[in-house]
Order: sequence, then structure tokens, then C-alpha cells
Amino acid sequence: MVSRQGSRYRLVRAEGRAAQAPALDADQQAVVDHPGGPLLVLAGPGTGKTTTLVEAVVDRVHNRGLSPDEVLVLTFGRKAATELRDRITGRLGKTTRVMPSMTFHSFCYALLRRFTPADAFDVPLRLPSGPEQSLRLSEALSGSREVGAVHWPRSLHPALKTRGFVDEVQAVIGKARQLGLDPEDLSAIGRSAERAEWVAVGDFFEEYLQILDHEQVLDYSELIHRAVILAQQPAVQDKLRREFKAVFVDEYQDTDPGQIQLLRAIAGDGRDLVVVGDPDQSIYTFRGADVRGLLRFTDEFRGLDGSAAAQIALGTTRRFGTTLQRVSRNVVNRLGVPGTLDRETFERFRNPDATGCVYGAGKVEANLYSTSGAELEHIADLLRRAHVQDGVGWHEMAVLVRSGSRSIPPLRRALAAAGIPVDVAGDELPLSREPAVRPMLLALRAVADPATLTVEVVRALALSPLGAMDAGQLRRLARVLRRRDREAADGQRLPRSSDELLREALLNPLLLDEEASPAEARFAALGERLLKARNIVNAGAAPDEVMWSLWSESPWLRRLRGQANSGGEPARAANRDLDSLCALFDAAGRAEEQIGFKGVSAFLSELESLDIAADNRFDGTYREAGVQLMTAHRSKGLQWRLVVVASVQEGQWPDLRRRGSLLEPDRLGTNGLIEPLSAGALLAEERRLFYVAITRARERLIVTAVQAPEADGDQPSRFLAELDIPLKLVAGRPRRPLSLPGLVADLRCVLADPASSPALKRVAADRLAQLADAVDDREYALVPTADPARWWGVRERTRSERPIADPELPVPLSGSALTTIVDCPLRWFLTRRAGGETPSTAAIGFGQVLHTLADAVATGTLPPSADELNGWLDKVWTQLDFESAWISDRERAEADQALRRFVAWHQGRPDRTLVGTEVEFDVLLPDADQPAVRIKGRMDRVESDPEGALRVVDLKTGRTVPTKPAVARHVQLAIYQRAIQSRQLKALGENPLAGGAELVQLRHDEAGFPKVQPQSPLEPDEDGNTWLDEAVTDAETMIRTESLTAQRNDGCTRCEARPLCPIQPEGREIV
Repeated sequence: MVSRQGSRYRLVRAEGRAAQAPALDADQQAVVDHPGGPLLVLAGPGTGKTTTLVEAVVDRVHNRGLSPDEVLVLTFGRKAATELRDRITGRLGKTTRVMPSMTFHSFCYALLRRFTPADAFDVPLRLPSGPEQSLRLSEALSGSREVGAVHWPRSLHPALKTRGFVDEVQAVIGKARQLGLDPEDLSAIGRSAERAEWVAVGDFFEEYLQILDHEQVLDYSELIHRAVILAQQPAVQDKLRREFKAVFVDEYQDTDPGQIQLLRAIAGDGRDLVVVGDPDQSIYTFRGADVRGLLRFTDEFRGLDGSAAAQIALGTTRRFGTTLQRVSRNVVNRLGVPGTLDRETFERFRNPDATGCVYGAGKVEANLYSTSGAELEHIADLLRRAHVQDGVGWHEMAVLVRSGSRSIPPLRRALAAAGIPVDVAGDELPLSREPAVRPMLLALRAVADPATLTVEVVRALALSPLGAMDAGQLRRLARVLRRRDREAADGQRLPRSSDELLREALLNPLLLDEEASPAEARFAALGERLLKARNIVNAGAAPDEVMWSLWSESPWLRRLRGQANSGGEPARAANRDLDSLCALFDAAGRAEEQIGFKGVSAFLSELESLDIAADNRFDGTYREAGVQLMTAHRSKGLQWRLVVVASVQEGQWPDLRRRGSLLEPDRLGTNGLIEPLSAGALLAEERRLFYVAITRARERLIVTAVQAPEADGDQPSRFLAELDIPLKLVAGRPRRPLSLPGLVADLRCVLADPASSPALKRVAADRLAQLADAVDDREYALVPTADPARWWGVRERTRSERPIADPELPVPLSGSALTTIVDCPLRWFLTRRAGGETPSTAAIGFGQVLHTLADAVATGTLPPSADELNGWLDKVWTQLDFESAWISDRERAEADQALRRFVAWHQGRPDRTLVGTEVEFDVLLPDADQPAVRIKGRMDRVESDPEGALRVVDLKTGRTVPTKPAVARHVQLAIYQRAIQSRQLKALGENPLAGGAELVQLRHDEAGFPKVQPQSPLEPDEDGNTWLDEAVTDAETMIRTESLTAQRNDGCTRCEARPLCPIQPEGREIV
């Protein structure tokens, strides 16, 4: 507390008050009362092992005369060590000079620091994080390859630069150190076993140790190894045994051989050694843990009189009730009973009393869904229902998965979309895949290498929190830039594309006018920050400095700061983003300090290639605010009221792929080659992991999987059958989200549904009115979407005072426009009247050039020679804008073939007489006396046949060929024929006879000629009208009445108006 004396303050230590002692059951009390010597405590899920350990430590201090400094408590993970330390000091009622609880690695580090001469190191030994260790090993491997220091077998050369090879080398080195092997031992074993790859790893291992010593860094396996050697020295061992009168170890099943050697050195003389473990929760074999250490404990650690260690099982679980216990027993009993443990003790451990759970017997469900999307939506739905209907707090629920990289991202997105707060530990996902980190990495890459600033990156940065623009603002800015570019071109050159202009403006923000609009100001500000950061990079700044220049002046910083202080889900999301960004800055700072400065590009490559986690320095802590989403491995030691074990699919869980199959570290033994883990052992490990996952639930457990209807689709894991409960097949998806937006949408659907009764509509309207009137203490609407004033769908449709077509004049159309309106009236309006036409493309340029050359041949301007035509084509080809060189080359080859087909066709038709080319027409339909529609256009060629009938030829250069029925109803060809029949084209004579029309497909070959698709002459009905006249009349009516609806047709997939089309997913109405 603080005491004030005059104007001075002093701190006064408050009197410690010990926490109240918990009530222990008989088994727990037996552990506390253990008289001394080695003791193995078997403790299953929820049996109170942590409480037992704490009380045993307190008993040694309060009742047996030990000081806290004489008790050593070892466990796995900083979070567990911190929890134990806090609970012990809380029960003791005082702090201690040294920590009464620490991890194995912390203890080993302290041991080395204490017993290593002070002048042995220039700076204190440093421990890298896991990702940094991988990075250091990767760089050492790369260096050894470059200098040829290690002779790797030729069979390994393709793998030497891969991430997987780094992992396998790390696994072999780690396994060697766990077994107490030196580099020369590893090489010797490799030679005796004829494993050249182990010999090479041994040679590299020696070099790697020299690098670590030079940099005064120890990785975790080396730390344990050196601590064991030190603790085995007689003088050090004697001192440690005098200091630590009692040793406690938690999670003993997770120890590796090196850690057991350390314990033997400290407490292998029969002293008070209490280890707590659960062989059914041994799930870290891939990290070197060996459950055999627990199973052999009673033989390896004996009492002062040489007797085997005692065994006690904690026989009461408080976590879950009888139903959850029965289901978990169904799974774990398949693991069998190890023969090295006392059978009676083991039976009590496997079958604890579960009748005292505060949540009763518990509930267990196993649900199957037809698709992964349905599974995600149903998981979100059941979590919301548990929260809303059952009152389960978000932080009292968890979703557990087998694979974090595969399952966590889609689950995170699905839950967030459903409005469910989600907490994901910082090291569950690679840092480079965190949503908040991606914009920063894009910006870093762009400033380090401007060539990577593609159009896609420009748009992504502008729409990211760094740019703070929306899609509408970006489109408006693009239009402004195009308009300015057209004005600057002044007809002297072709205008540039919006993509090109946006990229240029972001690279050179001085081209922008910051006062023109907020959108332009934001884009300019983004460009200025990128330019400033690029200058900093060129000046040799470190990655974290460059990131700070991008971050500190961005609107993102201000937005996150405001959201973090606002409370609720926005605050949780802001804090998650801030955690990820802090981890990124931390990774950049450590990269410079620990690896040496290499620049921004090197940092980015390392970050992305090595999947550095989103921050294991924070130990994956949670904010205790949302549903916790994590892997089953991480869930060990935790519990929640409701647990969903998701995506339990065959082939994924159990994952029976052999680990380390290239270098086979699992076959490395102390004396040579050993047998690898069998398929049965891998299955047992996976079953133990599943058992860990399903025993995290206190009240309700839901296991989910996908059961696809297809025989070769996803199928549920065999573990679901082992639960021995009915599997429920859930059809479809949830009807609606159980949320306020979902409720409002449901009520609005009732109001809009013609089938709803008046009474039901009144009830829905009343509920909406209640929601709309609800306000908070600041008079802000709690459910603003329930207010009809905010509904777009109830606003009156606007109607332009200016009609689409002048009512006093015929409707102007072209042949192509009429084709479009017949296919889809809405597409005609959006592309022809609303300004949504597609800009000119290279394909259009291809057609224009070939049409020009064909016309020149027809008129005699150029000779019908394919070689000469290709020469002219070469002169203009480079002016066509193709996306890449290979596309240009492909199109040029096709243009050559198209010209050759045209020449053959042009010269091979002696029965036709050319009447005209590029024949323009401007006709009124149905006739000049009753003009309803005015159609203008141009016909490629008009020819006469031997009977004097005129035939229209339309040259086509596209890839799509219409079917024969489609040609018969081809609107554009029919328009040409109708124009001739109208007798309004004086250039073709007073009474021309239309003899049909044809499409000439220049890209499509038929025996060296282009494919020709004829259309028969239009045949009038008894009233003198053709099918085209009906189409013209319908088009005029739709335009006059503005009844321009969307219609499905074969061109929908290629339609440029899809984002605005209500019958397409991209443009479907949402109100």
C-alpha cells in the first residue's frame, strides 16, 4: 500500500494472507502425506492434479520444515509454470526468493548460468524461439552447402533447400541430444548402420555447434544436453542434491530421455521425488516425448532401501459427469493396460468417480454434415444457441481441431461472420497468414521491390486498412485519372488503362491532387507513405523502422486505437490485430538483433518461407473474451463448459502418415538403428490426442465431421464410432443465424412473403417495431436495421424524368444492340445506356485489323496474297495490347492462318459477284411510313448470286461458333436481310432481292477454307411479318416502357454486367 508522510510517499508491504486450503479427497491427501522417496501419481482429466501438487509443496514448507528454496517444481510450458507459482505463493501467503515453479528449460538455463564461469561468455547465453531456431539451422545448412563442408548423399540433393529437410535435420539433432549423443556418436551410428545421411548430419552437427558457441546461443535440445552433463558432475550434483530436498514434476508423460537423465542426476538417490502424469495423454512424441519414461518410473527411481517407487491414482474427477466419462472411457480403453504399472492402481486411474460434477452427467453429441460449409455454419449456430438460450459465456466454449493450418482459418472466418467473438492463440497460425499482418507485408514487399507493385497489389493496398479506401472510392478515382489522361493525350495517343494510371499514381503521388476529393487525398497519402518508406529502405533502414514509417502515420493506427477503447467485439478484433502487428514488429526487431541485418527483402523471405508463428513469446495466451479456437494439442490442461471437436475426418484424424520419413529420426537409438514407430503406435498416439480433445468438456461435448454423399468424398473418422453413441446426420444448413441481424431478416421475410397471413404479418411488424425502438443509455438504436427507414427495399423506385428513348422519334438501334436486347434487355441497358460497355480489348483489335485487310483485298487496294497481307499485318501488330508476349505470339499465328483462309475463300467463289464492301445502311422499321425503330449499321460484304439475289457476308474473327439453330435465328444477319428487303438502300438498286446471309468464321478451318454458316432468306408469315419484325416490335416496347429485365442466356458467363445482374450471384438483390 502507499503511505503519505507530509509531502513524501513510501511503499509499505501489505501483510500476506494465505489462500484458504482446499478440501482434498482421500487420494489427494495420500499424495500430500507421502512420507518421502519416489512417488508416481497417475492423474486423469479433471482429477485435481495441480491442486494436489500445490498442497504437497505447501505441506513440505509448513509441516516438514523445508524452505521454499529447497523445493523444486518442474513442469512444461510457461503458462503452467506461472499458474503453479502463483497458486503456491498464494497458499504460502508470501513471495519467495526464487521461483518455486519453472519449466525444464528455465531450470536448465539457470543451471548453466549459475555453474558456468563468468568469463566463459562475452554476453549471457541466449535461447532462440522455435521459429528462430529453425531459421538459424536453415542458414547454417545453406552455408554448409555453399562451402561444401558437408557431403550430403546425392539422393538428398533435391531436398537440401526445402523447409521439410530443415525440419528433419532439426529432428535428428534433437533426438541425438535427447539420447545424449555427440556429433561423432551420430556419425559412428550412421556408418555402422550404413546410413550415409546420418553421417552427413553428424558432420553438420559439429559445424552447427561451433556456430552456436560462436554466437553464444543455445537451442533447446542443446540446453538440456549441456545441463545434464553439468548436473552429472560430482561437485554440481552434490550441491544440487543438498539444495533441493523435494522435487515435484508435472506432466511427467511428456518428458524426454534427456530430461529424465537430469532428474536422475538431481533426485535419483531415493529422495522425495513426486511425479504426476497420465499415460493416456502422452501426445508429444513428435517433440521427443517418450511415455516409456513414465511407465518405467517405478523401476528407474527407487527408494533409499532399493524398493520400487510407490504409486497412487487420483480417483475422483470433478471436470465432467458420468455420461462424458463413459464416452471418453469407450475411446481410451482401446489403448490397453501397460503391464509395468500396478493393475489395481491403474484401474482406479482409468475409472475415477464422476458423480460429483456440478454440471451433472453431461451431454454428448456426434453430428455429421454433407459439406464442410454446412459443418461450419452449424457449429456457429450451435455456439450462438448455447450462448443465447443456455447462457453459456463465449469464453466458456471452445472449438478444437486436429490441424491448425488446415482448419483454424475457415473456422475463424465462419465464426466471425456469424458475429461470434473468437480468440486464437498467437502461435496457432503462421504470422504471415494473420489477416492484420498481410497488408503490412504487401506494403513492405512493394517498397523493397517496386516491381512487385502489380495492379492487384495496388488495389489490395488501397482497400486495406493502410489505404482506408473502399471499392467505390477507388472506382471513382480511376475514372478521374482516366478523364485527366484523355485530356492530357489530346488525341495524340491512346488513353491509358485505369490499372496503369493507378499504379503510376501510387508510385508517384505528386501526380495526384489531394484537394480534389477525399478518395484522392487518401490514395495520395498512401503513396506518400510508400515513397517515404522506400527512401528509408534505400538509406539502409532495418525492417522494423520501415514498418514504423508505414504504420505510425496511417489511418489504421488511429482506427485501431479507437476500436480498442470502445469495448465489445470491435475492441476484441482491434486487440487481435494489435497483437499480430506487435508480433510482426517483434519478429523484425529480433531478426536484426539475432541474425544480423540483412534488409527488408531478406526478412520477408525468411518470414514467409519459415512460417514464423504469430508470437510464441506471448505463450499463446488468450483474452478470456471469446470462443477459444485451437488445436487439440494446445487444449491439454484446459477445460470449458462446452467443447466442439470439429472436422474429425478419416485420413486427417487419425493422421497415420509417418513423421520424418526422409531422415527417419525415430529410428535413431542410443546403440544404433531401432525399429520405427509402427502403424499401431501412430494410431495409439492419434487416439490419445482425440481422447485429450473430448475430455476438455465439463458439460457438453459435440463432435462433428463431414459425411459426403459421394463414395469418394469426405468420410467421418473411425474415432466417431468408438464414442459408441448415435451419429446424427444433419441435413442442409441452419435456416437463419441466431442473431439480431438474422432475426430482423427473418421478420422482414415474413412481411414480404405473399403467403404470410395478415395476423402473422402484424406480429412480425410489432416485433420489428419493438426492436427498432430499443435504445441504449445514450439513446442510440440497439437494432438500427429493424427501422424501415433504413431499408432500401421499401423505398420507392426512382424513375428518370428523361426517358431512355425520345417518344417523338423512332428508337435508335444497331444490329448488335438489337441482338443484345433480344438476349437480355438488362444487359443492353447497362452496357449501351448506363455506360457499362466493355473497353476495347486485344481481341477486338484483332478483328478490326483483319476486317480492314479483308476490305482492302475486296476493293482491290491490296492483292489477294496471304504473304503480302501478313507483311501489312506485321506493321501494325505491335500496336495491339496483349496481356503477355506468349498470347501475342499465339494470336499472331492464328491471324496468319485466318488471312490464308480468307484469301482461299475470296478466290474460290466464282459464282459470286461483289456488289459492295462496308455497305452502310440506315433504315426505318417496320417501314418508312410507320417508323418505330431506326436501325443503323454496316455490312462487311454484299454479293449477288447467279439469280441476282443479294447475299450478305459477315466476317467473324471470334472463337465462338454458334450452332445451326442459333444461326437460323441470328438477329444481326436477319437485320442485314431486313435492311435489304426494306428497299430503303438506294445504293443496292430500286427493288433488291434478299437471298440470305452467312457467317464466315475466319478462325475455324474447313479443308483450308473458313467455316461458312448460312442463314436462309427471311420468310414472312401470312400477315407479311417475319420473326425479326416481332423481335423489333418487342424491343421497341421494352425500351418505351422501360421494362428491361434480366434474362438467362448462353452469354451470361461472358457478360460484363454480371456484378449488377440480379439473377447472378455477384449482383443478386439483398433487400
